[in-house]
Amino acid sequence: MYVVIVGCGRVGSALALGLVSEGHKVAVIDEDEDALLRLGEDFPGDFVHGVGIDIKSLEKVHTQNADAFVAATDGDNTNIVSAQLAKERFGVKCVVTRVYDPHRARFFKEQMGISTICPTADTINLLATAVRTCAVNP
Repeated sequence: MYVVIVGCGRVGSALALGLVSEGHKVAVIDEDEDALLRLGEDFPGDFVHGVGIDIKSLEKVHTQNADAFVAATDGDNTNIVSAQLAKERFGVKCVVTRVYDPHRARFFKEQMGISTICPTADTINLLATAVRTCAVNP
């Protein structure tokens, strides 16, 4: 499987390394050249210094050939736009994005049909469950 990942922070780099260790081909785009250091010197995938909403950066990693696309930057707008580009312009079938704002995440998932991970909503749900468990079992 060929996966394009936009964002090479803690999440994007760990995902890239995990996928590579499973035998997948991975390309990463990040606007910080030093983000490549998170992947290590022996990273067998491709790294492009660029922005995930830039068509040229997406073309450099051959997004049109990707089996999956992940938008994992720290910016909702960048993730939303890059995910839309991957799906609509490049025809990627499996597109997953991280969106911090729960309202935007729900809208994006329901209206655009793109798999959306919302760490904020997930954390709220986990914390609420933990609080309820503590209250029942003091």
